[in-house]
Amino acid sequence: MATADNWWRGAVIYQVYPRSFADGNGDGIGDLAGVRARLDHLVELGVDAIWLSPWYPSPMADAGYDVADFRDIDPVFGTLDEAEALIGEAHKRDIRIIIDIVPNHCSTAHPWFEAALAGGPERELFWFRPGSGPDGDEPPTDLRSIFGGPAWTRVPDGEWYLHLFAPEQPDFNWAHPRVREEFEDILRFWLDRGVDGIRIDSAALPMKDPALDGIEAYTDLDGVHDIYRSWRRIADSYPGDRILIGEVWLPDPLRFANYLRPDEMHTAFNFDFLCCPWNAAALRECVDATLTAHEPVGAAATWVLSNHDVTRHVTRYGRVDSSFSFASKREGVLADLELGGVRARAAALLTLALPGSAYVYQGEELGLWEVEDIPHELRQDPMWHRSGHTDPGRDGCRVPLPWSGMEPPFGFSPAGTSAQPWLPQPLDWKDRTVQAQSGDPYSMLELYRTAVRIRRAEAALGDGGMRWLDAPEGVLAFAREPGFACVLNLSTTAVPLPAHGEVLLASGPLDGDALPVDTAAWLRLDRG
Repeated sequence: MATADNWWRGAVIYQVYPRSFADGNGDGIGDLAGVRARLDHLVELGVDAIWLSPWYPSPMADAGYDVADFRDIDPVFGTLDEAEALIGEAHKRDIRIIIDIVPNHCSTAHPWFEAALAGGPERELFWFRPGSGPDGDEPPTDLRSIFGGPAWTRVPDGEWYLHLFAPEQPDFNWAHPRVREEFEDILRFWLDRGVDGIRIDSAALPMKDPALDGIEAYTDLDGVHDIYRSWRRIADSYPGDRILIGEVWLPDPLRFANYLRPDEMHTAFNFDFLCCPWNAAALRECVDATLTAHEPVGAAATWVLSNHDVTRHVTRYGRVDSSFSFASKREGVLADLELGGVRARAAALLTLALPGSAYVYQGEELGLWEVEDIPHELRQDPMWHRSGHTDPGRDGCRVPLPWSGMEPPFGFSPAGTSAQPWLPQPLDWKDRTVQAQSGDPYSMLELYRTAVRIRRAEAALGDGGMRWLDAPEGVLAFAREPGFACVLNLSTTAVPLPAHGEVLLASGPLDGDALPVDTAAWLRLDRG
């Protein structure tokens, strides 16, 4: 496996949501056997690394983010031996492995929390408080859960415990040294097994103000940086450039950049870009703000369009309001999926041309859209249930992938098995399978394969700098050295391409020497 220094600065990283990637044993749920069987798809796509969402033993109250054991694999996904085999098989294909660590909370089925409920000293490892009101039957504070409802749940002895997410996800007390020691050991456990990176879930949340009242009591407290400095020292003690990646949702770019100082995380997700509407001025402002925030700390930017928590961008880009926010997620918002698909193709070229690393969420390379007609009784996301069915939740972006065939399960499960996928797939996905798109030069899949191949071959792409080029209103154009340009037309009319020597790739058909609306092109600039 290649061991080039700073590999993450220009990597293309593919997110695998294990439950929905590929089913190897025929039970309708994706697993490690399925990932291992489909590794060649990722080789052909050309990615540098795979990030796997949580694979740990879990009651699955929140799709595995309620972890019962941080040092094992849930039986629904396989075994620890299979995880180690996957790491080895990926490495043989020059693909690195990144796993999820969830430091903010665990599951109510975690041995520590079970001991805490029994009145043991482990209660100090969580946030237990007496209730308010005359009889203690009111929550200790007015803090609200991110998933909706109170952030406190009462236990039989009358005390209450904190959970910023679902009640099945009690928050750790990071002021206790035993919590810190435990997670440092968990990091070593997985780094010893060869993982190349750690994606840190809800990275800004672990530290708490003991007042525990209001968002400022748990978001981006200064003490959180001591955690990641410790983790960075551990990662740096291993060979082969092991990296830390933060899930950091913060509105302040300067506070965001603090997580990327040289002795903390290597990179963090760029959610401003993901949430940005399909608008030239907004996108340019986002790109500039991102690069400006990263520059003082010398960190590489990341670019991401979709993930397992947000509405797929084919759907978002087909709406009048093409931005994303959790607060505005609602059912029944019309989307022009054809328009969204055209824009998604252009967005792929923009993302893969910007300086830094790029993330691809599984199914993005197939042009999959958000599945918004999942029957209510089949939905599993706690966001759906805890919102009183006003928030559609995240199941729509987690529907199992279509691989082949003309009807569900589209090759997701082995032939001859009768189990249905854990979420239903749309019949219209028969044209979106890997099989249907392979070899079709106009398909989304072949666009991604070609773009990643060119990205690998072009010295200008990946890590590095960029400069904006003069362009008409509504058009984004930038150059990367040596001799590369990306042009994206978000205006209302076709525009002339800038002077160039060759069109390397376009997201859609060109109109002679003009770039149509909602189309992007990669250009070889004239040497002069």
